[in-house]
Amino acid sequence: MAELASLSITGSFTIGNTPATSSGYMWFNCETNKLEYSWVGASWSTGGALSTVRYALAGAGEQNAALAFGGYADFSDVSCTEEYNGTSWATGGALINARKDHAGAGTQNAALAFGGEPFSKGRCTEEYDGTLWTSGGALSNSRYSLAGAGTQNATIAFGGYRPYDSSTEEYNGTSWSAGGGLSTARGCLAGAGEQNAALAFGGYGSYSCTEEYNGASWSTGGALSLSRYSLAGAGTQNAGLAVGGYNREPLFSNVTCTEEYDGTSWASTAALITARRDLAGAGTQNAALGFGGQSLDPELSCTEEFNNGVQICSL
Repeated sequence: MAELASLSITGSFTIGNTPATSSGYMWFNCETNKLEYSWVGASWSTGGALSTVRYALAGAGEQNAALAFGGYADFSDVSCTEEYNGTSWATGGALINARKDHAGAGTQNAALAFGGEPFSKGRCTEEYDGTLWTSGGALSNSRYSLAGAGTQNATIAFGGYRPYDSSTEEYNGTSWSAGGGLSTARGCLAGAGEQNAALAFGGYGSYSCTEEYNGASWSTGGALSLSRYSLAGAGTQNAGLAVGGYNREPLFSNVTCTEEYDGTSWASTAALITARRDLAGAGTQNAALGFGGQSLDPELSCTEEFNNGVQICSL
């Protein structure tokens, strides 16, 4: 018998660095010999570390089935790919072209990597099948520090540098074609959603700007509460997540700020444990990952898991 008795509780408390006011239940678990309780809210917790410390990497997939690929470590571009199972990272097939500041989309077993530095590889697209990367159709415009969203066979790429870029391209599994341009050209932005329902937010040159894509054109959405660039994104157009990044005002600093988008406006939620920029993200608004990046140290390997909803904790 796991539960001996339960007690309804209501009040204010702190989970990690996240204050919360909620209600739930407390009970003694006879199998673990621990006092446990449930609560409703959001928090970040520590996950398994990447095998290769790096920043300016890309991500794809879900919280329990994520993919990390490329990036910058030890003063060089890397090609390594790692797969996350919800607990730890394992080595996957290496990218054909080592690169950083690229974008990713898709799932762990059907991912897409596109753009990035060096600039000679800025048009390069690669497709992952869960084991190996193969070459895909080249982007029309070479660029880096861009963002992306969607699936392997229905991806959208937008923004970036060549220098500041407003162009949008759509991938059909074979080739890229032009889509409607962003209203505001920018790089180091984040993306979320699908090819015909995408979200672009933050970025260098327009730090709080949000735009929504309908498959043909971009329109203005609600501004981020905290202006920033080099952040990560997850989720969908109407349920997006903005994670970390670099803030220019009031001080130049890496941030822990996380915000949720409801299709109209952004609201602050639980803060990251480790402030960082140039990280990657994956998952949904209620079950996301943030991994890699840079903070006070040049490169980070730490992974954090975001959960929003009913949570079970032990004392």
